Amino acid sequence: MGDGPRQRGSAATGSSADVAADSGKDTGDSGVALKKEIGLVSACGIIVGNIIGSGIFVSPKGVLENASSVGLALIVWIVTGVITAIGALCYAELGVTIPKSGGDYSYVKDIFGGLAGFLRLWIAVLVIYPTNQAVIALTFSNYILQPLFPTCFPPEKGLSLLAAVCLLLLTWVNCASVRWATRVQDIFTAGKLLALVLIIIMGVVQICKGEYYWLEPVNAFEPFQKYDVGQIALAFLQGSFAYGGWNFLNYVTEELVDPYVNLPRAIFISIPLVTFVYVFANIAYVTAMSPQELLASNAVAVTFGEKLLGVMSWIMPISVALSTFGGVNGSLFTSSRLFFAGAREGHLPSLLAMIHVKRCTPIPALLFTCLSTLVMLCTSDMYTLINYVGFINYLFYGVTVAGQIVLRIKQPDIHRPIKISLVWPVIYLLFWAFLLIFSLYSEPLVCGTGLAIMLTGVPVYFLGVYWDNKPQCFNTFVDKMTYLGQKFCVVVYPAEDKPKEAGGIELKEEKSPLAGEDNEATK
Repeated sequence: MGDGPRQRGSAATGSSADVAADSGKDTGDSGVALKKEIGLVSACGIIVGNIIGSGIFVSPKGVLENASSVGLALIVWIVTGVITAIGALCYAELGVTIPKSGGDYSYVKDIFGGLAGFLRLWIAVLVIYPTNQAVIALTFSNYILQPLFPTCFPPEKGLSLLAAVCLLLLTWVNCASVRWATRVQDIFTAGKLLALVLIIIMGVVQICKGEYYWLEPVNAFEPFQKYDVGQIALAFLQGSFAYGGWNFLNYVTEELVDPYVNLPRAIFISIPLVTFVYVFANIAYVTAMSPQELLASNAVAVTFGEKLLGVMSWIMPISVALSTFGGVNGSLFTSSRLFFAGAREGHLPSLLAMIHVKRCTPIPALLFTCLSTLVMLCTSDMYTLINYVGFINYLFYGVTVAGQIVLRIKQPDIHRPIKISLVWPVIYLLFWAFLLIFSLYSEPLVCGTGLAIMLTGVPVYFLGVYWDNKPQCFNTFVDKMTYLGQKFCVVVYPAEDKPKEAGGIELKEEKSPLAGEDNEATK
């Protein structure tokens, strides 16, 4: 976008935009752009691979613990799967109406204005993706190293070092080729699904042997602790978090082959598949373990394997390691596109909006994602931060779905390749509001801290994005840093191949078609 419109507050002001354009000319590849290399299978792999991490193998007990009975826990898994599918339907309409990479960040920005979009991006850049990727990488290294330390815990430095190696390797793969990254995702998603299919098959075998005591209605709904409305609500919240990642395909819309067909099709295939796997894996677990045994286990799938697989029990820890390795790859792939989209809109340094002249991968955004995650590996408060911002992440799901209703009201006549009934976003928002209000009531300090972390982005927005007349020395410094980054990464702006209008929405920086001129909206 070297010759595109100047972006307010972006690092791509003046000479740096010209440098990017000149760089493109020097390479003789002015047609550089993100390639559409993600087909239907890879699209399903991104959704399934990002939803199914280590949780279903390691600790699916959060739902059971709060539901207080096996039967109610299974109902929670089913209901949260259905609600996730409804949310994904809403995102499918938004994804083909506003066909830009960046997912909910892009939708919130275009519908509610630049400040709202920036706050979504800010919390993602600052905490959500670096911490989540660091935790998944640490889980991977823990399951790889644990067999070498059978009588004690692996050393923390060893865990962090192996997690860093995992991140660096997968960052290199993603920088090298989109096709390589999607193949890695496909292979490891298939691997984790095969492991879960093995668990489900063993559960079916157990049922055929008559081991279904905890599945009989009279026993399934027998509470092992007193039912409590607050705990049941918490079980639904835990179930909703377990389906996290269902919206990640929307981050890479521009790299999808035929997105108008494959985006909704991948969602329709993946969400029911994950719901099926989650429900039947939990059914399989209770055929071999009582609720008390399940709650006492620190790694449910491993305990399950030890009970039923005998000498082949090593399959389960290996499956967890493979699942988390694929999870890191999927998160790196999608989060880098979010940062790429943010930079393209002028909300992050313009270098992050550039791609390699030959490989057509967003190398600066990938390196930024990797470095921020490596920093988190050195932070002892990582898990605390996740608790604080999990609420904010869920908050923006509802804001995005509400944006779908706002868009219907403000621009009823724009082209929508998919148009669902407004009943579905209303159902999703009612469920979302229930969980949000309960979260605020039960953990006001945690939610308040999360909101405070998000609001630190407001002064950053006004100083970095809204403020037009920055000192010339600052702009010159940014231009030089951008130029050095371009030379180091061999990157240029993508060719200006997006239309000025997408689905009837004018895609401009800092001017929301619905919120009006962003200056007015934020004053």
